[in-house]
Amino acid sequence: MRKTGKIVTLLVNAAIFIILEIAALGMLRSDRAQDFFVSKGVHAFMAKVWGGTEAVKHYFSLRQVNEELSAENFALNQELMAWRHEAETAKRDSIARSFTDIGEFHYMPATIVKISRNKQHNYLIIGQGSEDGVVPHSGIITSEGVVGIVDAVSKHYAYAISFMNTDFSLSARLGREGAVGPLVWDGKTSGGAILKEIPLQYRFAPGDTVYTSGYSSIFPADIPIGLTGDSRIVNGATYEINIRLLQDFGAVRYVTLVNNVGRQEIESLEEEAAP
Repeated sequence: MRKTGKIVTLLVNAAIFIILEIAALGMLRSDRAQDFFVSKGVHAFMAKVWGGTEAVKHYFSLRQVNEELSAENFALNQELMAWRHEAETAKRDSIARSFTDIGEFHYMPATIVKISRNKQHNYLIIGQGSEDGVVPHSGIITSEGVVGIVDAVSKHYAYAISFMNTDFSLSARLGREGAVGPLVWDGKTSGGAILKEIPLQYRFAPGDTVYTSGYSSIFPADIPIGLTGDSRIVNGATYEINIRLLQDFGAVRYVTLVNNVGRQEIESLEEEAAP
């Protein structure tokens, strides 16, 4: 590109030199008035030629500048992507560190790479698999609630059932000392659930916090899930309470997998004791 620009410049300069020589010879043979007009014309012509030369040089240099800018932009994008990856990893790890391995529960950070939200049987795809230590029946949680349960695992990914699934039921407690009942998705909104089978003798008020009960071999106790809302009496015997979930399923991405390493032993014991 630079070679082409140089050739063009040399040709233009040669043409100017020839024209100036012809003009000079003509001026030697003319009077002063003619000298003035010829000189004026030559200068005007020179200005146009030099302007054209600069325009041509500028045109060829623009392409080179654009190529340099493109390369610089690519390098900056690469640096930005690397920075975002580090920031996302740090954020994901910091969320996992908010949970501490206690007793039989082991925690590890994970990232959701795909999520469905507009079905009755919604699911998640986790970007970690068996090679990362993920096992089936691991719980998926955040500091704001329960997200789902791992159902199947491949080498690099895991398929999970979302809490927003009509087949999902979670043992939940009213407050830290209140009644326990099954918590299910309301099947309508991403932020709604229903706490069922709460005996009538238990008292509660709108805005009370609902937690995981701990009566599960998958989820530990005392993870906040949602806040109580309106309630109704069912068959004159129990309450059904509307729950507003704390977790925003429209924005969730970084989660924590929780694995109860004693789960298989508990489930085996339950199977043996079953009639």
